[in-house]
Amino acid sequence: MDERLQVYDTKMTKTMDNLEGELATIRAGRANPHVLDRITVDYYGTQTPLNQVANITVPEARILQIQPWESSLIKAITKAINMSDLGINPNNDGKVIRLIFPELTEERRKDLVKEVRKKGEEAKVAVRNIRRDGNDTFKKLDKKEDVSEDDIKWLQEELQKMTDRYIKQVDETVEAKSKEILTV
Repeated sequence: MDERLQVYDTKMTKTMDNLEGELATIRAGRANPHVLDRITVDYYGTQTPLNQVANITVPEARILQIQPWESSLIKAITKAINMSDLGINPNNDGKVIRLIFPELTEERRKDLVKEVRKKGEEAKVAVRNIRRDGNDTFKKLDKKEDVSEDDIKWLQEELQKMTDRYIKQVDETVEAKSKEILTV
C-alpha cells in the first residue's frame, strides 16, 4: 500500500476499533464483562479501571461476579457501579459483588438498536471526514510536489475504495450487534 494512503487506513482502523469498543459496552441481555470497562474505582486516591482492582467473571448467562483483590474495595466498587449509567443495583455479600442483568423488554431492545445505529452513523461520518482530509491533502500535492494529475486521481480512487470498505465494515458490525440485541 502506498505510504500516503497508509496514514488514512490507520485512522479508519482506529475509528473501527473505537466503534467496536463502544458497542461492546452496550449490554444485550447477557452478562458481558465489557460493560464495566468504563467504570473506574477510587483506589487509594487514584481513579483506577475496575478490571485492574478486581476479578470479573460470568458464572451464569445473566450474572456478572466481581471479586475485588482487597475486600476494603467493595464499598468503592459498589459506589462506582451505582454512579455509572449501567442501571443495575449491585448485590454484595461482603466478599463478592454480583450484578444481575434483567431480561430486556422489547421496547428497551429497540432503543438499544437505535443507539447502536447512531454510533454506526457517527463512525461512518468519521470515516468520511478522514476521506475528505485525504482528498484535500492529495489536491495540494500537485502544487507542492512533482506529482502528476493521474497519480492524484489514482490516490483519490484508492482512498474511495478504502472508504467504501470501511463503511461496509461499519454496516456489518452494526448489523451483527443489532441482531445480537434483538435475539431473545
